[in-house]
Amino acid sequence: MKPYLLKGHERPLNFLKFNREGDLLISCAKDHHPTLWFSDDGYRVGTYNGHNGAVWTCDLTWDSEKLITASADSSVKLWDVASGKDLFTFKSQEPCRAVAFSIGDRMAAYTTDQFMGQPSQIHLVNIADDLSDQSGDVIKSLRGPKGRITRIAWTDLNRTLISAGEDGFVRRWDVETGKITAENRIHDADIKDMQLSKDGTHFITASGDRTSKLVDSQDLQVMKEFAFERPANAAAMSPIADHVVVGGGQEASQVTTTAGKAGRFESRFFHKVYQEEFGTVRGHFGPVNAVAFHPDGRSFCTGGEDGYVRLQHFDATYFNLLNKQEL
Repeated sequence: MKPYLLKGHERPLNFLKFNREGDLLISCAKDHHPTLWFSDDGYRVGTYNGHNGAVWTCDLTWDSEKLITASADSSVKLWDVASGKDLFTFKSQEPCRAVAFSIGDRMAAYTTDQFMGQPSQIHLVNIADDLSDQSGDVIKSLRGPKGRITRIAWTDLNRTLISAGEDGFVRRWDVETGKITAENRIHDADIKDMQLSKDGTHFITASGDRTSKLVDSQDLQVMKEFAFERPANAAAMSPIADHVVVGGGQEASQVTTTAGKAGRFESRFFHKVYQEEFGTVRGHFGPVNAVAFHPDGRSFCTGGEDGYVRLQHFDATYFNLLNKQEL
């Protein structure tokens, strides 16, 4: 399995996102410039220029026409995917971190960090079909807990939001009332990543407590746990197999004092049901900060502290293993 090494960032990677069809890949990093790639061969299409701070997360509309990004420069930007044009900016007084389009793309939710006496919050905004009607007004703000809200996701036909925070809690929010309907502290350290399954019934988390966990979306109970020898920074689920991939490694501040092998700068594959590790992919010099599966399940990508995106297409060995597991 030979990877494509994509070099388009000068700073560490934060987030990776495939579009629905899987032909496009967006990478977000600390160098202010989200980048668009073709996922088949890693061709760099271009960058989205406009942010003045680290870009933490992004999301794409169902039709792949619009991109939304959240940045530490206290703004959330709406982009035209094809042209790279900055369509609209939602301005805030606090650094923005997590962002997600609602089901149907008529709304978006973004989070702001605890800053200057203000608590962390989730903000809901409308996304207009006609750009001339777009407004920056926040239609509702949900007051969050202490600490940052690192990930956000819509579920239950937009009636509920699920959030993950650096306090180790996952929470369900009622969109109509703005109240927390359920919460569970599933990690002993900050949750660095959360990704929903394709059907939305469960999600996977990655945490600095060296574990990744599979959680039921309704009752927030932990179903499975995957042990990682170093802090886990990102986790993703295969859309075609009972496999999960977890990435992480030794803290970035310790990288220069540790050999790559000792730092565990790798992506590790586990069986989703039996929790057994069956594969390891190395390559990054530094912690793996982001992972994402292609929607067809035939490839995955990782983003590291070293500024590289590694695009990996599975070879016949993986699919032979997959067939044996199904038997």
